[in-house]
Amino acid sequence: YHATPEQVFAVLSDKAFQNAKCAATAAIEHEATVEAKGERTVITTERVLPSDGLPDFARSLVGPTLKVVETQNWGPANADGSREGTVDMLVVGAPMSLKGTVRLEPGGPGTLEHIDAELKAKVPLMDRLTALPVASTK
Repeated sequence: YHATPEQVFAVLSDKAFQNAKCAATAAIEHEATVEAKGERTVITTERVLPSDGLPDFARSLVGPTLKVVETQNWGPANADGSREGTVDMLVVGAPMSLKGTVRLEPGGPGTLEHIDAELKAKVPLMDRLTALPVASTK
């Protein structure tokens, strides 16, 4: 970003920016909150998104829409303006989540943002077990 870490964080932690971010992702509905909890800043967005871009098997798991909840929990700024936090994202009602860390630091033209996260999706291979006959050896 062409701005200081302080300026970048001021935008990221602005509720109006978070609402604009949600609207820009084609959310059918969305809600954003930004809360100060001690020295930490917690940014939460909830988005209801259409699932029409998903493969058929995935759409059958989530239905016509999916609700995505993202929480960023940022720590206080360091002397150079850098800060670190965590990011958690889950798709409500689906076996999918993302967990990781986020970091803002001075660098490049102003500020670099790093995201290191792991996306986990558990896709069931079958939706129910079928009883199979067992041979008896009497």
